[in-house]
Amino acid sequence: MRRPDATPNATLVLSVVCLGALVTALDQTVVVTALPSVMLDLKVPITQLDRVSWVVTAYLLGYTVAMPLLGRLADVYGYPMVYQAALVVFTVGTALVALSPNLEWMIAARVVQAVGGGATVPIGMALAAGLMPPERRGLALGLVGGAAEAGSMLGPIYGGAIVELSGWRWIFWLNIPQAALLFLALFRLPNRPDRSIPVDFTGGLLLAAALLALSLAVSRGSLFTGFAPLPVALLGLGLLLTAGLAAHQSRAKAPLLPRFVFRSPVFVSANATQLLVGVALIIAMVTVPLMANTVMGKDPFTGALWLLRMTAAIPAGAVVGGLAVSRAGVRPVTLTGLALTAVGLLLVSRWPIGIAEPALTVHLVLTGLGFGLVIAPILTRALDAVAENSRGAAAALVVVSRMMGMTLGLAALSAWGVEHFQVLTAGLEIPLPQPGESAAAAQTRLLEYNRQLTHAGLTLFQNFFRVAACVTLAAFIPALLMREGRRPSEGFSPPS
Repeated sequence: MRRPDATPNATLVLSVVCLGALVTALDQTVVVTALPSVMLDLKVPITQLDRVSWVVTAYLLGYTVAMPLLGRLADVYGYPMVYQAALVVFTVGTALVALSPNLEWMIAARVVQAVGGGATVPIGMALAAGLMPPERRGLALGLVGGAAEAGSMLGPIYGGAIVELSGWRWIFWLNIPQAALLFLALFRLPNRPDRSIPVDFTGGLLLAAALLALSLAVSRGSLFTGFAPLPVALLGLGLLLTAGLAAHQSRAKAPLLPRFVFRSPVFVSANATQLLVGVALIIAMVTVPLMANTVMGKDPFTGALWLLRMTAAIPAGAVVGGLAVSRAGVRPVTLTGLALTAVGLLLVSRWPIGIAEPALTVHLVLTGLGFGLVIAPILTRALDAVAENSRGAAAALVVVSRMMGMTLGLAALSAWGVEHFQVLTAGLEIPLPQPGESAAAAQTRLLEYNRQLTHAGLTLFQNFFRVAACVTLAAFIPALLMREGRRPSEGFSPPS
């Protein structure tokens, strides 16, 4: 099949890219509701729940670690071609997951699947940015970002429905025809490689190893609660690999990470903003259902519906942000989104035990819209700050910044939350029966104990939201530095 030379229809480009982002993002969260069925089928006891969590963690790590090198490969060999290669890897991985005879096989297959899936979002963003005119670039990036957010949001519901109808393995078998459709559609897109410079595979491996070590380190809450040998060793290894990467990049003739990228205040500011947004987002996403299911006394389905109010607003906000960028500019839209997010989080932090409508929905939707609004402007400014032949690597780094922010935020939240709850409950005594005490008096003390325990839990969750709001406000600083700058004419020059 021969690729056309003419620029394809913009609708086709966006349709292919958005569908790819949706399908691969689904697999980030699709197994959440399927884990009980997976454990039963693969005969994993409940006492090994920590091992099962790696079914999710393995995909997130592979998704993050593979992005930078695959993004750079796409810059060199052409976005459609590398996108197709990534789809092949994703399809092979998803088939291996569906065939899993045991948990270890499944975890390894999820890594393979994630390596392919992780390439689709940054390459798709670079593809959309390159084929769209400047005035429509913000909308295109907003649509791609919104599709990825929608995939993550719909994953648990989609997975639960398939498990009920056909079993958990069909979650992955259904990925194959979807990937095949995308693979064939990409033949209609022109492939424009730039092979004047070799790919820095050494830099790619060093970066992947550094990201993996740092991600594993910060994903362990014990890193933040005191000395723990393993996470400290992983953190040290990650920092050592990062130093080695920096030394290699300074000497490489064709570095994986263009030097001008880190000299660009605009690009660095965009990534810093994205990292802080990731921290705030994961805090909100974890705390909303947790608070509903514990101190609020709601069932898990109700907690999921509460979270859906926020996450459903994120794709809508991403599209609105994309439309607004061309009219209002990058910084005003970014600052508006951050302000809405901070206000929404602060409102949620004031919730009483008996929070009711319409305040519940209004506060969560406001927060979700704010998170969505910042997607397109951050990506637009980051990609506008780099040369056209570096968009794949740049888009990958922006996505990695967000994933690292989410990993760091979740680990820090878990560690700080346990310690803070112990502080809040330090003065409470378990109401054990006292000699000669009447049943009514014992019941009164028990009710008072439960009341104070619930109050401590509510205070803890309220403080989580306040921390998320403070992180969002801190993102104003790098967001203000996202001024429009001169784009480098070339990301790389052939070595002499």
